[in-house]
Amino acid sequence: MEKSKPGGSIVFPLDLPSLTEALRFVRLLKGHVGVFKVGLELFVSEGQAVIEEIKKIAPEAKIFLDLKFHDIPATVKGAMRSAAALGVDFVTVHCDEGSALLEAVVEGAGGSVKVLGVTVLTSLAEEDLLDIGIDEKYKDPKTLVLHRSRLARLAGCAGVVCSGLEAGAVREEFGTKFLVVTPGVRRSKDAVGDQKRVVTPYDAIKGGADYIVVGRPIREAKDPVEAADEIAGEIERALSEKKTG
Repeated sequence: MEKSKPGGSIVFPLDLPSLTEALRFVRLLKGHVGVFKVGLELFVSEGQAVIEEIKKIAPEAKIFLDLKFHDIPATVKGAMRSAAALGVDFVTVHCDEGSALLEAVVEGAGGSVKVLGVTVLTSLAEEDLLDIGIDEKYKDPKTLVLHRSRLARLAGCAGVVCSGLEAGAVREEFGTKFLVVTPGVRRSKDAVGDQKRVVTPYDAIKGGADYIVVGRPIREAKDPVEAADEIAGEIERALSEKKTG
């Protein structure tokens, strides 16, 4: 699905334990979402086979390998080379190891895959940042997100992953060519779950996100396709208002 279509901005996470169940959702949602995200649970269980099968079933969809690499630079650089060889479109790396790691990852990607820096997980709030020892001056998630986004940009990352609460600030500072991917997205009628910094699909896109990650509101819906199309409608409304605003 083309990014220019509203559903093309939806990233659907295949957070499922088996290849069979994951591919059921790929078949169901192809043409309704633009990106399928493969995370730790599924990749550890099934390996590169899941990437190959998604390509067969939904060749028009982008693939987001969300492993959030986090290790010493040499190790992650090698892992990124292997990830790039799979032919995926996006790969994530944590920003909190600093510039050396980010630069190594970008070098390992070799320009064939877009590297996204994970700034601050949407499951973390200010009290959590203090609990894990983040400096007081960065206790406000937005301040920390912007700091880490600067590191990612300077290292050559294609963009960052941040909550919708910070998407606007990232967009304002870095412009339209720096990708902003926003997880923790819930419609007003959806349960928040384990997320803490959440926004609606409309607010995320209106605020500056290029892509929004929407899992449980689609996966747990009685009709996942209908839920995806409803979210695409919110995206379309936000894009339309941005053009005319």
